Amino acid sequence: MRKAKILYKNQEAGMLIQHDNGSFTFKYNNSWINDMSQPAISLTLPKSQQEYHSDFLFPFFYNMLPEGSNKQIVCKLNRLDLNDYFGLLLTTAKNDNIGAIKVIKIE
Repeated sequence: MRKAKILYKNQEAGMLIQHDNGSFTFKYNNSWINDMSQPAISLTLPKSQQEYHSDFLFPFFYNMLPEGSNKQIVCKLNRLDLNDYFGLLLTTAKNDNIGAIKVIKIE
């Protein structure tokens, strides 16, 4: 199992988990849900007490990944499998992405 904190404008909004079977779970922090001034991180992941489950990386996070030759270079330099989307997300979205979201690995 691998876990990551999801930051929105450097504030912790929730957690993304990749389970051992390859499926994913996203859950907002209770403090984020209870703060009405904080937005949902995505229209496809509205603020809710429920956990979101998926057999594959949620499209919102998948769309943050590099593509083409950029993906190949990042994977080669970081010794990542080209199909390790969560590993790629952890590597690239911690500080080098467009937008308000950062993905920080939880050790």
